[in-house]
Amino acid sequence: MTGRALVLRFSMLLCFLAPSAFAGTVTGTIMNGTTGKPAAGVDVILIQLQGGMQPVAKTQTDSEGHYKLDNPSLGTAPMLIRAVYRGVNYHEPATPDKTTVDVEVFEPTEKAGAFAVTGHAVVLQPSGSDLVINEVYLISNKTHPPAAYYRADGSFLFSLPQGAQLGDVSAVGTSGMPVRQSPIDKGKNEQAIVFPFRPGESRVEFSYRVPYAGDQAALRLVSHYAVDRLGIFAPPSVQVTAAGFTSAGEDQGMSVYTRQSVAANAPISVLVAGTAPPPAQESGTSANAGADDTQNPSVNSRIESGAGAPVASVTTLPARLDSLKWYVVAGFSAIFALGLLYLWRLQQMAGAAASDSSSGKASLPREEPKPAAPPRAAAPRKAAPPSPSPERVATAVDRDVRGSLDELKDSLFRLELRREAGTIAEEDYARERDRVQKVLRDLVKG
Repeated sequence: MTGRALVLRFSMLLCFLAPSAFAGTVTGTIMNGTTGKPAAGVDVILIQLQGGMQPVAKTQTDSEGHYKLDNPSLGTAPMLIRAVYRGVNYHEPATPDKTTVDVEVFEPTEKAGAFAVTGHAVVLQPSGSDLVINEVYLISNKTHPPAAYYRADGSFLFSLPQGAQLGDVSAVGTSGMPVRQSPIDKGKNEQAIVFPFRPGESRVEFSYRVPYAGDQAALRLVSHYAVDRLGIFAPPSVQVTAAGFTSAGEDQGMSVYTRQSVAANAPISVLVAGTAPPPAQESGTSANAGADDTQNPSVNSRIESGAGAPVASVTTLPARLDSLKWYVVAGFSAIFALGLLYLWRLQQMAGAAASDSSSGKASLPREEPKPAAPPRAAAPRKAAPPSPSPERVATAVDRDVRGSLDELKDSLFRLELRREAGTIAEEDYARERDRVQKVLRDLVKG
């Protein structure tokens, strides 16, 4: 075992053991982010994640917005704090290492301009006779004074292509915690979710699949919102044809196609053709190994130990795990959304560096002429260090972030595979997923 792996396991063990001394109680304050005052008389509910988000305790805040909840499961497994303000649910995670969880609520608004869609990612992945599609919308709420955009009949609308079979739908608020949504069927392939979009950055993720007969499909994508940037991700073995898109090379092993400034309700036709990349061959493994890998001890031991194959090999998993393809492929939407966001942030940083470099040269102080003096040897002036070029800035950021993204992608794959294979407990899965989500948030903020 490497030193890094040993430190990680030891840290996880400490995180698991340390909270036991505080098991059973959580306290906190509910603040109104619009008024800046404590929120009194707010219902606060403790949600147990195991078994489908079951309420297990309830209380109300006092005049100072304080609350206290008791439950034996607190401190032993990840749970959820729900604050209900003016009919709107606000959530914050209560992880085993926390004994204090504060929740910020806001006055609701239905104004259409309360948020803007800053990015839209579409991830394509062939999976046998289906094409699995993940869509991710990046949302920014910059209301002043701060308010949460909320509509009881649907805060966010999205459309599905004809014949699509909808999978999971989740919304991720400013806390970075995905909250599974129950979509409202609006008819004509339109869906909606009821979710409060708080001030700051949020995102909506959903997955679906469409028939992929003959390894090809024609998609018609429509966004109900104007989008600053739209990106399509696909394996290199898949050809994507869409008017107005330009190729942006490859990122995280996926071909990237981008388009700027897409108008609301503008239909986009996308032609997709090709298969998933072939599975990576391991050294010492025959290319024509037996089809029934369920009896292969090496396969089972890799699953139990958390060792995963590349995502491309999902389509060739043994029969026992074939049903997991849909879940595993769908689990990568956040990773590729982060990749898309990373590409655009990289371009912005490069542009900012170029601007700073240019303005820096223009703002150098000019020397005023001095009165004549006896000639003397001029002291050599030290040349100012050159400003880093945008290309060097982009290269440095790319080198640091790309390695982190690759590692997180592998970690997420192994985690999802272990969960669906039943080799990891739900509380361990939730704790590890929280850790990966935190790393993702820190990476984007950094």
